[in-house]
Amino acid sequence: MTRRNTSGISLFVLPVIFILLAYFLYPDKHTPNSPDSAAERPPAKNHIIRFLQYKKAEELREYLERNVKSGGWEWVERRNPAMKFPTDFALVSIEEQREEFLVGEFDKLLLVKDVTPDSCYRGEVLEEKAVGAFVDGKKRPGKIFTAMSFGEGEPPAAVVPNTSSVRISWRRNLMAQKSQVTSLFGADALWKKGYTGAKVKMAIFDTGIRADHPHFRNIKERTNWTSEDTLNDNLGHGTFVAGVIAGQDAECLGFAPDAEIYAFRVFTDAQVSYTSWFLDAFNYAIASQIDVLNLSIGGPDYLDLPFVEKVWEITANNIIMVSAIGNDGPLYGTLNNPADQSDVIGVGGIDYSDHIASFSSRGMSTWEIPHGYGRVKPDVVAYGREIMGSKISTGCKSLSGTSVASPVVAGIVCLLVSVIPENVRKAILNPASMKQALVEGASKLSGPNMYEQGAGRVDLLESYEILRSYKPRATIFPSVLDYTDCPYSWPFCRQPLYAGAMPVIFNTTILNGMGVIGYVGGPPVWHPSNEEGNLLSIHFTYSNVIWPWTGFLALYLQIKEEGVHFSGEIEGNVTVNIYSPPAPGEKNTRRSTCVLHLRLKVIPTPQRSMRILWDQFHNIKYPPGYIPRDSLDVRNDILDWHGDHLHTNFHIMFNMLRDAGYYVETLGSPFTCFDANQYGTLLLVDLEDEYFPEEIQKLKDDVIYNGLGLAVFADWYNVESMMKMKFFDDNTRSWWTPVTGGSNVPALNDLLAPFGIAFGDKILNGDFVINGEQSRYASGTNIVKFPEGGYLHSFPFMDSSESGATQNLLLSGMNKVYSPILGLLEFGGKIAVYGDSNCLDSSHMVTNCYWLLKKMLDFTSLNIKDPMLFSDSARQDKTLHVDNNQLPSRRTDVNFSMYSAVVNKELICRSDSRFEVWGTKGYDLHVRGRNRRLPGYASIDLGRGLNSTRELPLKRFEFSRMKDDNSLGNKYLGYLYSDDLDFPVLVASHWLIPAVVAILGLVLLWSFWKIRQKRRRRRKGSFVIRSAIP
Repeated sequence: MTRRNTSGISLFVLPVIFILLAYFLYPDKHTPNSPDSAAERPPAKNHIIRFLQYKKAEELREYLERNVKSGGWEWVERRNPAMKFPTDFALVSIEEQREEFLVGEFDKLLLVKDVTPDSCYRGEVLEEKAVGAFVDGKKRPGKIFTAMSFGEGEPPAAVVPNTSSVRISWRRNLMAQKSQVTSLFGADALWKKGYTGAKVKMAIFDTGIRADHPHFRNIKERTNWTSEDTLNDNLGHGTFVAGVIAGQDAECLGFAPDAEIYAFRVFTDAQVSYTSWFLDAFNYAIASQIDVLNLSIGGPDYLDLPFVEKVWEITANNIIMVSAIGNDGPLYGTLNNPADQSDVIGVGGIDYSDHIASFSSRGMSTWEIPHGYGRVKPDVVAYGREIMGSKISTGCKSLSGTSVASPVVAGIVCLLVSVIPENVRKAILNPASMKQALVEGASKLSGPNMYEQGAGRVDLLESYEILRSYKPRATIFPSVLDYTDCPYSWPFCRQPLYAGAMPVIFNTTILNGMGVIGYVGGPPVWHPSNEEGNLLSIHFTYSNVIWPWTGFLALYLQIKEEGVHFSGEIEGNVTVNIYSPPAPGEKNTRRSTCVLHLRLKVIPTPQRSMRILWDQFHNIKYPPGYIPRDSLDVRNDILDWHGDHLHTNFHIMFNMLRDAGYYVETLGSPFTCFDANQYGTLLLVDLEDEYFPEEIQKLKDDVIYNGLGLAVFADWYNVESMMKMKFFDDNTRSWWTPVTGGSNVPALNDLLAPFGIAFGDKILNGDFVINGEQSRYASGTNIVKFPEGGYLHSFPFMDSSESGATQNLLLSGMNKVYSPILGLLEFGGKIAVYGDSNCLDSSHMVTNCYWLLKKMLDFTSLNIKDPMLFSDSARQDKTLHVDNNQLPSRRTDVNFSMYSAVVNKELICRSDSRFEVWGTKGYDLHVRGRNRRLPGYASIDLGRGLNSTRELPLKRFEFSRMKDDNSLGNKYLGYLYSDDLDFPVLVASHWLIPAVVAILGLVLLWSFWKIRQKRRRRRKGSFVIRSAIP
């Protein structure tokens, strides 16, 4: 009897255990606080469908409903003033599970241009401590943006890197009494002439304005484009901007008090906006024939094409747009869109001492890199610190930021527009002619370079004189490149030209004041001023069609071989002819000749050992891919978006190398496109791309047989940690995970394999001392393979990778292990490798390691061996080795070809390589190259958005080791769940595993019951038989 009870209990306990196991294997998935819970799950995603022509919204709706009859989508009504006019886009809501199919169906329609998610903008326009899109490593709701204006005080310290020995001035030499910014620019001189901005339509895209505000005499129209039912400004930013432009209060005067204010409320009280709101508002601005538009927002994503192309349309309709360049200074390569567009007047900030404001973003533009060179931005700078403006209801206050400097310039533009008689205003003024007046009239500041100040501080009265006598023409900006004008012409003035070098690229902007469309009438021509000028060879690339109002002209400068010993200056002009169609009422084509003056320094070709080649080609940045930061300690700026160029976030390193006597050139093409005999060292820093097989073979030959030195600065790479860095983007309703780590260690290991060197997957952090220098290792990696006879330096660090954190936890949580991080080796040429690049990157530097870089280059280029680095104690008596299957592996769930210049691409030398190999496979490669497809990279399209991935079938992905998590269930089954993948899996995956386990428990229960039934029948039959026996 007792046995039967025990058996019965066991029978029911086992399935209960299975059900409990199912629950605990899937913890917290159904709790209200889960990000995947129904309460917080984002709604069906809105998509923007752009059309090739304008039509009434009702007609577009009928067209879509007639041609796409499948369910799963709904038309989204847009109740705003723009609906009175034809529109070029529709907004539809698409169910998530039908998204891929329906987007494809819409895309097939003949009238449809494209279909994109409706991105959301979120700005922090008033907080004293401005914040960006990421806080403590987590993405905030909305489109990725950068910090804009902030309150009365210093900008937040978080945006300023610790560059150690680099000195950054925070001096604030303000006047004892706050001056009127209008008087600093001489606006009263134009007021006395009767110019006050009258009959100028000024659009302010911001947080709105109150109708009865006493500071404004001419609020013409207020419109609301948000989901909130109000026209008022409840934050104060829109009112402040309007006050700087057109305020009439004596304490905070605006530049154009009689301007007609059109207040476009495009941000909610929560500071949220959507691309679709902007598109409608932009369309309405076009229909309202706005003259000037101020936009004090910005972000790093210049690939939001509906927004970017609508800005082009705005300026093409003769609306002069002014926009803030961004508050991400003093970092370089931090320009914000749309201010970085050539048709927009991008404004930086200065203080009252004419110093570039520390918060003002620096150039160059990063659209063109890594395969070209950026443009000069900002266009001009204006006062942006402690500027007085209007409060929400009454009174004045001060704010700082480039979103304050922007309305200063917008007010100046308004005032200048009113100078031109209204009957000829549109014939003379346009975005190009206004920018010409501003940049030609600007006062160049003595300290900053062109990528900090553009043309200089805007000068209202000089620009006024230019416009008074303006005749439509085309010009080039900048109009001069002078190697003797330092520091303004930095970085060009820091390194002279010489024969045999990679081309020096100078990217200029063509401003065409003759018409919205123009054409280049033949190739540009170089006109040397003297005989020596014939030693200069210039190749050009340029816009065949100049639209809207602007184009580009890029110069590729090389000294011919016969100038190998020449020392001196070369001077002359580059001319290019531009023409535009006749204006209304004219018969003849408009023509103009643009002139760019060059004054260049040339030196004899330096010796090979002093020439360094920087690899730019293998760099990948955001956008388009989620490229993570190099230091994981930086929690509020998780994207690598500063360009990783010698002249952006590595500009301090560039200056240090020049001070040390090295000449640094840039390689924007594969390794097959440079002649190793010309260089002492190839410098590889923080690279994310793959390598062609031909590159790996050539580098091996160059090092072993041609004596090329090689210096490598790697960074962290850990698949498990990358998957922990994912975040859900509420705009695109997709998971974002890093495309690669801080650097692409698997690719670097392939490149270094011929030399017996490999990096590991640890993420090491800590302070250490080498050669008397205190250093910080910030999210660097370790060396796991290194040959005998080399010199290897190890230091104790904490491993913060997922697997390392688990080990530290098991070993009491404070375990430091000696890890090799620096290796030096002679292998024909000299090789030096280091596992961290953060110490060279001025973006988020803790301490610099320029001293180490110099010692490494002294070794690789000059064979100078530092006694400490080459001490006997560091010499390897035996090979450091691990099996290849223990090396970091590539992710197999990412379509890397979407971001790569190598994977599935053709090997070819681009225009930034030496002229003799343009368009070829490179030196000594005469056969046609092939596209490279790496093993493990699936050749599938993982989604329409470059950062998004589509749903894939449930699949287990094998990695070198299992990741650790907070629960036993996630540890062993984690890769089956969407929170461990970089793409969303089917919703069934959230309940499938628990359900399967529970069903197995019920099946087991049923099996036990069947077995017991059989045993009972057998016992009963046995009893009957025994009873029948006599």
